[in-house]
Amino acid sequence: MAAVATILCGGAVAGHQRSRRRAAPSLHVRGGSASDAAHLVCGRKLRPALFPASSFGALPLSSPGSRKLLRTSASAATPSSDSQGQAKPIGFLERYPALVTGFFFFMWYFLNVIFNILNKKIFDYFPYPYFVSVTHLSVGVLYCLISWSTGLLKRAPMNSTLLKLLLPVAICHAIGHVTSTVSFAAVSVSFAHTIKALEPFFNAAASQFILGQQVPFTLWLSLAPVVIGVSIASLTELSFNWTGFINAMISNISFTYRSIYSKKAMTDMDSTNLYAYISIIALIVCIPPALIIEGPQLVQHGFKDAIAKVGLAKLVSNIFLAGLFYHLYNQVATNTLQRVAPLTHAVGNVLKRVFVIGFSIIIFGNKITTQTGIGTAIAISGVALYSVIKAKIEEKKEGAAAAAP
Repeated sequence: MAAVATILCGGAVAGHQRSRRRAAPSLHVRGGSASDAAHLVCGRKLRPALFPASSFGALPLSSPGSRKLLRTSASAATPSSDSQGQAKPIGFLERYPALVTGFFFFMWYFLNVIFNILNKKIFDYFPYPYFVSVTHLSVGVLYCLISWSTGLLKRAPMNSTLLKLLLPVAICHAIGHVTSTVSFAAVSVSFAHTIKALEPFFNAAASQFILGQQVPFTLWLSLAPVVIGVSIASLTELSFNWTGFINAMISNISFTYRSIYSKKAMTDMDSTNLYAYISIIALIVCIPPALIIEGPQLVQHGFKDAIAKVGLAKLVSNIFLAGLFYHLYNQVATNTLQRVAPLTHAVGNVLKRVFVIGFSIIIFGNKITTQTGIGTAIAISGVALYSVIKAKIEEKKEGAAAAAP
């Protein structure tokens, strides 16, 4: 596991520091649509870039059609020449762009599946989701602090104005992450992901009634199968309980508000530094409720019972690895978004959910009824349809903006 973290986060980042110092393009988040804020908030979780943007050329990610150019520039590149007219060797990223993109998709799915499986197994002998949520954020903060201290990442300055902008984003991130973890602890992984499929519905509702942005009727129609499918699955789900269901719904609402506040937190700070600061604030927010709700139980018997079942070494290592995989899969997801079009990434995100649900059923042997399976399939299909329609609408908006004088 440590080798995976080293390959993804250490060597790749260190290998591009020189170019990053020479030309460090900032990731600027534009307001107006959820896809514009993808590098600050993407999907359900805040996602930092795995590699600096200079690794893939100095294309402005906010410009129309830049992602298409980003995908095709590597394959269309020709060997460059130095000052003496000698051809420079083409790197692996430029020579095999499709293979590299496929690798990122694979690692995104793989790391996410490992996180979900490992995180769920922890609750079998350590049923304290509030404390586990704190450890997830703690590992991510530790990773960022080490990156700052070793020079892998140059720390961006923080001021009171930026802190005020990031505070509501971090609070929503903290609430959403904690309630998600509580839901995963209370119900099966497959059912939790089925409930989480309702998140696009909350996003559309917030855009329409809070931000005042008109949502096309076709987009609303695509959400009908999502609501119907989740309802069907919930009626006969064997692991259903109100704790898991309500917390998953609160998580959906929290992440929706996080997306709203993120549009106001427009800054030129790179996404990795943003994620670091937001994680630090979210960690501070999560510690008090964890101490109040689970602190007395942990001191009395929580740690003792878990150590008696699996041992101290396994308890600490599993909790640490769960936090590490949580951080890494978010990083890889952002890097995948940088290499593909929003539509491809949106469909990939839906397939990831199917991937996780399928593996969780195989690994944990969750028994689901036929009706639950049908409902889940309908809901996931609805999310896929919504993702395709929304991505095409955003592409039309960008095209219209580019064509405008």
